[in-house]
Amino acid sequence: MLLDTGNCGNSPMSTSLTHIDAEGTARMVDVGAKAETQRLAIASGRIRMSAEALAAIRAGDAPKGDVLGTARIAGIMAAKRTGDLIPMCHPLAIDAVNLDFAFEENAVRAVATVSLTGRTGVEMEAITAVTIALVTIYDMAKALDKAMVIEDVRLIEKRGGKSGHWRAATA
Repeated sequence: MLLDTGNCGNSPMSTSLTHIDAEGTARMVDVGAKAETQRLAIASGRIRMSAEALAAIRAGDAPKGDVLGTARIAGIMAAKRTGDLIPMCHPLAIDAVNLDFAFEENAVRAVATVSLTGRTGVEMEAITAVTIALVTIYDMAKALDKAMVIEDVRLIEKRGGKSGHWRAATA
């Protein structure tokens, strides 16, 4: 059996690969015949840092300026460019991208919500938005803490499409 690299149910094993043709060549899946549905994905991640870096970000006193504002813009831009970054992702006409940040003990959490009406999901766009927002926070605050750690990037929820609604067991 071959590992299934597609989004085809909960089974980790399958006899077919959705992104490989009969000759073993990588291909983009044809979604043209799929029905357009409302789709939404939520992803989350966090960046752990020193108390000094966290305080500077919270106060808006980081050396490079508005850390979270810049990270929000970077995450939105990244979601829109996911098809350019990940080889088998379709370029999508996204309806909305929202990035929210929350301060936690020694960390900043980023949560991205991406939605569209279309033939394929936006899970990769949400994960990409969170990841690039966190990398941007690192870039904007690295003068204060080079030991920051990006962690726990994951899909929290997805809605729409053939597989319907899915939510992580623990968010």
